[in-house]
Amino acid sequence: MITPRLALRGSLAVMILLVLLAGLAIAQAPKTAGTAKKWTPPHTPWGDPDLQGIWSNATITPIERPKELGEKEFLTDDQAAELEARAAQSRVDGPPTKGDPGTYNQFWFERGTKVVPTKRTSLIVDTPDGRLPPLTPDGQRRDQERFRRLGPGAVGSSGNGPFDSWEDISVVTRCITRGLPNAMLPGAYNNNFQIVQSPGFVALFSEMMHETRIISLDGRSHIDAGIHQWMGDSRGHWEGNSLVVDVTNFRDNDVTGFGVPYRFSETSHLHLVERFTRIDTDIINYEITVDDPTTFTRPWTASIPMVKSDGPIFEYACHEANYSIVDILRASRAQDNAPKDGPK
Repeated sequence: MITPRLALRGSLAVMILLVLLAGLAIAQAPKTAGTAKKWTPPHTPWGDPDLQGIWSNATITPIERPKELGEKEFLTDDQAAELEARAAQSRVDGPPTKGDPGTYNQFWFERGTKVVPTKRTSLIVDTPDGRLPPLTPDGQRRDQERFRRLGPGAVGSSGNGPFDSWEDISVVTRCITRGLPNAMLPGAYNNNFQIVQSPGFVALFSEMMHETRIISLDGRSHIDAGIHQWMGDSRGHWEGNSLVVDVTNFRDNDVTGFGVPYRFSETSHLHLVERFTRIDTDIINYEITVDDPTTFTRPWTASIPMVKSDGPIFEYACHEANYSIVDILRASRAQDNAPKDGPK
C-alpha cells in the first residue's frame, strides 16, 4: 500500500526529473533566427555608424524590370543562376561586325557577374511595375530632343547633332560629370566608390569621373537656391544606423550617363533623398528616391547593394587621348559642307 508520504515523494521526483529534462532540451536546442546574435554595425571613434571603405555597386540586375517579366518582382534561384551563366558567356571577346571598327574589349568592362542578393528583377523597387514612371509632357519634349541629337544610345558619343560647338556634346563625353542620380547607378565599368568619414562630414568619392561629394552632417541649410551645381548640394544626417542625404540645387543641364537609360535628366527641380545603411560587414544598402516633377509623373525609388571591395580605386584619366570631341565636331562640319542632295 502506497502511503501519502511516499506518493508525495514520488510526485516531487517526477517533477524534478521533468525540469531537468526541459533544461537539457533548451540547452541543446539549435539557435533560431530570433535568438541568433544580432549583427552590430561598427562605429567610428566619435560614435557615428562606420561606412568607410571601398565599395562596388556592379550588378547584372537591370535598373528597370524587363517588360516580359510583367508583375514578377523576384527571380527564382534557377532563373538567377541562368542569368548569371548567360552573363558569363557574354563576357567573351568576339570580332566586330563588318564595317564596325570595334570598341573596348572585355578587359575594360566591369558590369558585375551576379544579380542582387534579393533576386529582385529590377533595381527600381518603387514603382509598382519596377520601371521608370511615365514622362511628363515637358519630359517627353526634352527626351525626344535628346534622342534626335544624341541617338538611341544617348551616351553623348554618337548621334546626328547638330554639334556646333563643344557645348552641344554630352558632359559625359566631355569628361565633366555623370551627374546624379546617374553617378550612383551601375554602369559598364568603374563602379567603385570610396567613403571616408570625419566628425561632421562624409566624403563620397566616385571612381567614374573622379568626383568627390562632401556631405555635411552639422545641420547647416542648403546653399542659396540661385546656386546650381553639377552634383547638387548634399546635406546629411543620421537616422539610427542610416546616413540620410538630401540633395538639391542641380543645374538645368541634362546629363546623360553611361549604361543607364537616356531618359534620366537633371533640372533645377530635381530632388534626391539617399539612404546608406550598412546591413552587414560586406554590404551597404544604398537607396535613392528621385523626385523630378518636370520630368517624371511621380517619384521613384531604386535600391542598390554596395559590396565591400579590396580595391584599389583606379585613376579615371578620361581626357587622355580623348579624340571624340574633335572627331564629333569634325564630322558635324563635314555634314554641314556635304552636298544637300547627297553625294554624286
